[in-house]
Amino acid sequence: MDWNEAIEDLEGRRRQARLGGGQAAIDKQHEKGKLTARERLDLLFDEGTFVEVNDLVESRIDDFGLDKKRTPGDGVVTGYGKVNGRTVFACSEDFTVIGGSLGEYHSRKIVNIQDMALKMRCPIVTINDSGGARIEEGIDSLSGYSGIFERNTIASGVIPQITVILGPCSGGACYSPAICDYIFVVDEISKMFITGPQVVKTVIGEELTPEELGGAMTHAAKSGVAHFLYKSEKNCLGGVRELLSYLPDNNQSPLPVKPGRSVDQCKNLVNIVPDNKKKSYDVHDVINTMIDRDSFFEVQKNWAKNAVVGFGRMEGNTVGFVCNQANFKGGSLDIDASDKMARFIRFCDCFNIPLVSLIDVPAFLPGSEQEHNGIIRHGAKILYAFSEATVPKISLIMRKAYGGAYIAMNSKQMGADIVYAWPIAEIAVMGAEGAINIVGRKQIQAAENPEAKRAELIDEYSDKFLNPYIAAKRGFVDEVIRPDETKKKIMAALDALKTKEVQRPYKKHGNIPL
Repeated sequence: MDWNEAIEDLEGRRRQARLGGGQAAIDKQHEKGKLTARERLDLLFDEGTFVEVNDLVESRIDDFGLDKKRTPGDGVVTGYGKVNGRTVFACSEDFTVIGGSLGEYHSRKIVNIQDMALKMRCPIVTINDSGGARIEEGIDSLSGYSGIFERNTIASGVIPQITVILGPCSGGACYSPAICDYIFVVDEISKMFITGPQVVKTVIGEELTPEELGGAMTHAAKSGVAHFLYKSEKNCLGGVRELLSYLPDNNQSPLPVKPGRSVDQCKNLVNIVPDNKKKSYDVHDVINTMIDRDSFFEVQKNWAKNAVVGFGRMEGNTVGFVCNQANFKGGSLDIDASDKMARFIRFCDCFNIPLVSLIDVPAFLPGSEQEHNGIIRHGAKILYAFSEATVPKISLIMRKAYGGAYIAMNSKQMGADIVYAWPIAEIAVMGAEGAINIVGRKQIQAAENPEAKRAELIDEYSDKFLNPYIAAKRGFVDEVIRPDETKKKIMAALDALKTKEVQRPYKKHGNIPL
């Protein structure tokens, strides 16, 4: 074979690899309203920067007619390129090749790119669009999943791992995304379930559609499995690019700095947060008074809405916000909010992202449903996560901070570096009305006018205990501040804490209550 023939042969193989399952299969993918594996990578990476790896790998199995179906690439495109000018590794499953099913060499390609990402200490993005394990390859496909899961676990906390579900993701395939840091889904396209609708019907007799069983909205709003929900693949992959702009390359890299339009509108806080504790407000409005304009990137905004977590920029620097949301369940902590906050806190701690807690919490949500479903176990996750975190931790008590929920929301004795409170803050075991119902019960019963006596005792309790100055006297609050000072104080604290170092006892790892 001379040079011309050799080069033509190479180009022919490359063309075949780029076509995946062929033009007819590509057309069918488009008819479903879905992009191809390579079109998705084009949207993810900066133009012209993607470098493919292992493009000519093929399955070695000939059984069940696979010799007629297999193509170069084996149903997954892997490689690396630039996202916002920074190196990112990726793999994108190709549904046009044997339904994107995972076989021996398909998995070897993914494992190889995972190994490369970890060695280079760069983020990795995995795009799932697969019918699951390739049945024709038997145990080799199952073994392939095992290698992927192990690498997900080893890389956890070392490099950011992001999964995008852009088609079916069923059976064992669900667990790689679950181990990763963040999952992106697209409405009416993404589907995740351990067992498909037919199996569910066979086992329990209940007939469910794929959307009901594990559609994008189900996992974004009900199960909490998905972190980000979008209406289109283009917007979704744009969201991945945006998330990466907040994150470091790895756990030893500096956080990216992205100068934006600086904002300090804290003078408006007195109009945003009512001094009447029974009135609600939107904590997003509080966040936006202090972060760079339009820089809040919320995580899991459709699930556990009584908690708000996400990334914002303050003078161009990434900050993680952990907030109670007063206009949903009064901002109380329940099972889902506990899980949501704890996972976010631990992610920020992994990647050295400072934490700001905005606190207005009345309690852990009471009731038999919460107790029976393990609120004690789930609530302990927040306590563990905040105590474990060694990043700068700043708390602002805005209004209510009651009971165990006050402790859980990064209180001073739980390891908060700086605790601020507004003058209207209330820090106590419980609110005045609840407290007086217990400690003032006998006085109220003995009074000629019980209601008047009750009101009198509530006022006395509020004046004596429900103010931030008692906590400030005891050192549980570092400073009582005016609302209009909020950003200035937080920025000063972030600057002072940027060289923070914490020495902890040696241990293999802790045992977080799961």
